[in-house]
Amino acid sequence: MTQFYIQTWGCQMNEYDSDRIRDLLKAQLWQETSEISAADIVVLVTCAVRKKAEDKVYNKLFSWKHQKILKEKAVICLGGCVASEDGQKALAKAPMVSVVFGPQTIHRLVSMIKEVQETGKRLVDVSFPAIEKFDFLPSPAGRQGSSAFVTIMEGCSNFCTYCIVPYTRGQEMSRSPEAVIEEIKILVSQGIREINLLGQNVNSYCGVYAGGQICNFAELLYLTAEIPGVERIRFTTSNPHDLSDEIITAFRDLPSIANSLHLPVQSGSDRILKLMGRKYDRERYFEVVSKLRAARPNISLSSDFIVGFPGETEQDFRDTMDLIDRVRFDQSFSFIYSPRPGTPAAAMEDNVPLAEKKERLYELQSRINFFAQTYSREMLDTVQKVLIDGISVRSAQELRGRTDNNRTVNFPGDPELIGSFRNVKITYVMAHTLRGELVRD
Repeated sequence: MTQFYIQTWGCQMNEYDSDRIRDLLKAQLWQETSEISAADIVVLVTCAVRKKAEDKVYNKLFSWKHQKILKEKAVICLGGCVASEDGQKALAKAPMVSVVFGPQTIHRLVSMIKEVQETGKRLVDVSFPAIEKFDFLPSPAGRQGSSAFVTIMEGCSNFCTYCIVPYTRGQEMSRSPEAVIEEIKILVSQGIREINLLGQNVNSYCGVYAGGQICNFAELLYLTAEIPGVERIRFTTSNPHDLSDEIITAFRDLPSIANSLHLPVQSGSDRILKLMGRKYDRERYFEVVSKLRAARPNISLSSDFIVGFPGETEQDFRDTMDLIDRVRFDQSFSFIYSPRPGTPAAAMEDNVPLAEKKERLYELQSRINFFAQTYSREMLDTVQKVLIDGISVRSAQELRGRTDNNRTVNFPGDPELIGSFRNVKITYVMAHTLRGELVRD
């Protein structure tokens, strides 16, 4: 029996791609293993957004090689954005790798593996063949859990000056609405209750119906909400520049859209936003937030921040802190700027000392943690609608679920409840995790 092992780094798009790779390999009657030493095929789905994430991949490969963990004839497959960025160079960087494939060529992975097994050749395919991979992937089969990702588009055409994604995933290409809806229906038939619509910039989704009409993202939200069995909808990632009034109206009209939104801002300084090529300023961001909160007064907002972008002054950073104080974010993904090869920002003069960048990052994260704790305390003694998605990590005697505003809750309960929505009263709070008890209907 051929066994395979998959390890994934990075964003939810990579998580989705890993699930589809799983479908492909299982369709060959190959079996997944959690032990890399037992694997005949090892697949790494990688992230290149930051240098540190890229280094982890190659360090892991050489660590496995040094420890002699890998099977002698295991086929090592490097995928994701590191593979797309390095291409042929990946073979020189990691001699143990036999297959290099990109995010748009996962549907060719099985044939590449078989060719390596038959010929011993080392193969690279990191091309961007439109969006054909979705036409060749098997239907999602036997998905476990209560929530699932559905990619609605690939790539990004914004070309922010710091970002490598347009170069590793290509420019924007949207799936047809019929294909997206069909995939969601299949997932719902398997017990999935929460759908996460994915794209590098979902707001700019522009799918084409079979009849030639255009479907925008707001329309896709309404179509998804109409599918029987879809009880909660999430989506990511959103660019503030493209968050239209129609999408905001959907938050007002559709209770099934979760009461949380990830809305990356990156910086609160107009000067830095312009250098980043973000296509909006802070006032536009405030306008979008104001409209969202008019449609959903209690909406939970999270964001992305880059600290120490080339040329960032103390005043630029103060502008970012002011924006945080005004918006009062619930969560954030915040990082020190990492130059990526080939991006315009990599050629900019980076004159901010590393120690200063670290101090700014610490201050930013501390402030957002303060707001997160404030929001958590406000949830104490409230009853929350929770989607139960598994056993608690902290105790095998408890269940784990997620609230509408994207908080994890642990509580005692019967494992038979996994996959269902239940009301849970919050009895104890931490910054990002809650404890509760089931409300007996």
